[in-house]
Amino acid sequence: MTVKTLVKRSEYHDSVRLMLVARELAKLPGVIDAAVVMATEANKSILKDSGLLTAEAQAATPNDLVIAVSAKNGASDAALAEAEKLLQKKGEAAAGEAAEFRPKTIPGAVKSSPGANVAVISVAGRYAADEAWEALRRGLHVLLFSDNVTLEDEIALKKYARDHGLLLMGAGAGTAILNGVALGFANVIPSGPVGIVSAAGTCLQEVSTLLAKYGVGITQGIGTGGRDLKEEVGGIMMLEGLKSLQADPATKVIALVSKPPAKSVVEKVMAQVALSDKPTVVCFLGGDPKLVSAANAVPAMTLEEAARLSAQRAGAAVKVSPEAVERDLKKQARKLSTKLKPGQRYLRGLFSGGTLCYEAQVIWRGMLKEPVLSNAPLDQASQLPDSTHSQKHTAVDLGEEEFTVGRPHPMIDNDLRIRRLLQEARDRQVAVILLDVVLGYGAHPDPASELGPAVRQARELARKAGRELIVVASVAGTEEDPQRLSRQVQAMTAAGAIICDSNAAAARLTGMVVSKGPRRKDKG
Repeated sequence: MTVKTLVKRSEYHDSVRLMLVARELAKLPGVIDAAVVMATEANKSILKDSGLLTAEAQAATPNDLVIAVSAKNGASDAALAEAEKLLQKKGEAAAGEAAEFRPKTIPGAVKSSPGANVAVISVAGRYAADEAWEALRRGLHVLLFSDNVTLEDEIALKKYARDHGLLLMGAGAGTAILNGVALGFANVIPSGPVGIVSAAGTCLQEVSTLLAKYGVGITQGIGTGGRDLKEEVGGIMMLEGLKSLQADPATKVIALVSKPPAKSVVEKVMAQVALSDKPTVVCFLGGDPKLVSAANAVPAMTLEEAARLSAQRAGAAVKVSPEAVERDLKKQARKLSTKLKPGQRYLRGLFSGGTLCYEAQVIWRGMLKEPVLSNAPLDQASQLPDSTHSQKHTAVDLGEEEFTVGRPHPMIDNDLRIRRLLQEARDRQVAVILLDVVLGYGAHPDPASELGPAVRQARELARKAGRELIVVASVAGTEEDPQRLSRQVQAMTAAGAIICDSNAAAARLTGMVVSKGPRRKDKG
């Protein structure tokens, strides 16, 4: 087996194109593994762990493209040559597709679609603010999918939007559902009486899909972007979204979901909540529920609870008993913990959804004696020193920018998470691994087709080393999603994963397993 690398200096390609080229290389005869990535430090570390890092790749800069191939029988050179052809071919195809798309500017798009009232903007961050200004000044609501927009630009854009009766969702707003139309990463959700304002895309997806499981639909799903609740921004869009739902006759129940806002923002939001008699469920993950109760709102500690309470306030006959669920989880955890060997004591969470990673940490903080380290921690004391290598209990948000430069988001591309899953499976101290699987538009068309075999392989690696590896997953989606919820659950279950109904339930189960597992120190 030989590993060879081709470094393309200062060459940039769309991350999805790089993913597709890497997949095609992996199918070539004699190729064992392949990667096509930008040479960021995180990507170099991943190449090293995969046995694909050469001296040439190590010397490359973050602006350079690295093509790395591991192959047998002298197939490396042919694979590298094929990679160059594929990159050129896909670039020409993309140029052809762009030529077929008539409007090249927002004014052109408005002219060709005069009835449109929303612009979705996904361009490089340094251009995104200018495009958002163009859209707002033409009277369009904006879903600003792009990140790397300055805080100053975000504040100015949101103030203008507020003053002109418009929504500026973002920056970094990944999900919205407006009048039944799914934007960004979103799911097929029925119409119904609950309106949602969320500071994070996966927050909105988790709550809306759980509502759908309870047989309850939504009026609107408004995303604000994660920085909206910072003190500097002041919750401008959460307040505007809340006001619009309070004024909407079709919205009977309101759900507000996010990580903890700044205290001054909580006070503003709760003051606005108190002005309406509509039932309002508030889940500020890890925040103080007393601040919510004081405004006559309904506090929820998890996204699962927010969905359940919202459904109940909407009149749905929710048959789920939290007490019964907890008893079942404890019973299941006791049974699973008996399979562990002495020394298997740690859990690892590998997340594609940043807020789901945060929610799991909030739950584990109240369950585990040792802290959970993370690249997106609850506090700086729990910062993971090296995001590419876990220590003790670890929760990794693989959607953080350090992992997505030169790579598609993990909701689209499973490669990075699969590599990390196998890395964790080789650690003899790991007892249980938690995965989130997020379905919907924009996400991978069949994530279980790749994650399932990887779960099987990870469990087999542990089994050959004389251990049992427990893999737990939650699947956020609906039966109407392109990937179909039941099909994904069935495939993951067949691979040996234990499926929970929500991310919160999965986090509780994994926490219980390591809490009840063998404590004797591993001397092997």
